Amino acid sequence: MQQGNLTALSITIFIILTVVLIGFLAGRDKATRSSVEEWSVGGRRFGGLLVWFLVGADLYTAYTFLGLTSTAYTAGSLAFFAIPYSVLAYFISYFFLPKLWKVANEHKLTTLADYARERFDSKLLSSLIAIVGVLMLIPYICLQLSGIQDTLQVAGTGFINVKVVVITSFLLVALYTFFSGIKGPTYTAIIKDVLVWAIMLFMVVSLPIMHFGGWNPMVDKIVTEAPHLLTIPESGPKGVTWFITAAFVSSLALFMWAHAATGVFTAKSADAIRKNALYLPLYNIVLILVVFLGFIAFLVLPDGTDPRFALLALIQTSYGGIGQGLAYSTIALASLIPCSIMAIGASNLFANNIYRDLINPKVKGAKLTMITRGMVFVVIGLALLFGLVFPQALVSLQLLGVSGMVQIFPAIVVSLFWRNQSREATIIGLIVGLVVTFTVYSTGTSLGIYEGFWGLMANFATLAVLNPIFVNKAKHSSNAVKNYLFDQSSKKEHLVRKGA
Repeated sequence: MQQGNLTALSITIFIILTVVLIGFLAGRDKATRSSVEEWSVGGRRFGGLLVWFLVGADLYTAYTFLGLTSTAYTAGSLAFFAIPYSVLAYFISYFFLPKLWKVANEHKLTTLADYARERFDSKLLSSLIAIVGVLMLIPYICLQLSGIQDTLQVAGTGFINVKVVVITSFLLVALYTFFSGIKGPTYTAIIKDVLVWAIMLFMVVSLPIMHFGGWNPMVDKIVTEAPHLLTIPESGPKGVTWFITAAFVSSLALFMWAHAATGVFTAKSADAIRKNALYLPLYNIVLILVVFLGFIAFLVLPDGTDPRFALLALIQTSYGGIGQGLAYSTIALASLIPCSIMAIGASNLFANNIYRDLINPKVKGAKLTMITRGMVFVVIGLALLFGLVFPQALVSLQLLGVSGMVQIFPAIVVSLFWRNQSREATIIGLIVGLVVTFTVYSTGTSLGIYEGFWGLMANFATLAVLNPIFVNKAKHSSNAVKNYLFDQSSKKEHLVRKGA
């Protein structure tokens, strides 16, 4: 590892501390902490632009940029799977997220597990979804830790104790999340996203000119010296079939993550959600260009460079202190801000759907709010510990997390449109999907197909086979959420109340 740059390190730390301070200021109004709904989803008052920044901030993280560059550096065009998956995810979300938001808004639900509990009258299902959500999020939060740790390691080698600074940074994030709730990361997300667009666009324009004389000479050099980067293997463990199934599964899983759902539930209207589905694909402009940064790194960096540091090493090789500082701080913010949103999502799941639903159903609102906020320190603390003890397992566990999270898709999305979907078949399908996914993953028998695809197919098959057994019970069951979704007279009464 080369000696760090003191100017770059100073700029990085200054920008991080400034943004953390803004996060604290965003929550200075006591109303921010008055209830779980206010703290976790901002009272559902965010307009389309704020939701766009917020959802963009929690979906496009440091792992996105560092991970895509690393994948492009080692596996070439396989990294492009992130483009169709996100476009497909936004297309699919256009049809179900507005409906889900309306139900959540009407019945004051703040998590997907809340919805499952009310839709199926099942605390068991809501708790299963909450446990899956929390367990899958821990490695994802760890990856944000890994992102800022790698950034500070490159920027500060020879100047700082990286682990101490990382722990301090995440403690500050936990504090401002505890204090400000969702408003902290929402307003700081604006800074992060502006920096991402500015710095990434600057890099993809300047780096080809600096190293090759322009984009055309760069592409010519890739074609001549590294043509394998421009193709996807036709077979093997990660070939075309893996590419297609990974994109498909990831698209269905994207809005099943607790942090993505949290961002959606902050919206003030279903129309804001629809607009987000239309405009969020703009972020793919950045993603496409980030993949090319991996190609540039392959051509520019010396053999033996750790792929994990490909983007950071490219920045260090190409720019002076100010350029490095702005780039490093952008990546650091892309770690810290999503970490805050993820911690809110995981804390909300634990407090509402594990503690309240299973342990203390009679808990008072004020106590539940404090427990939800306090869980931020537990979630981030566990992520810090996990990341420091098992640093090499993070990427594989996060990819497994996608395969795990997609298993709740039938319980959440399918149930929005299928009145007679039964509780029993849904629960068994979820469990079968998780078992198949983890079995395929642990035994290495995916046959070149994304592990989560096998689990999801088993999940759907179980639901299809078992639902007729329990369908009579489902047909004759009724509750407020089910009536709202499928009973037209109930919807008319709701509209009348709104009009009054």
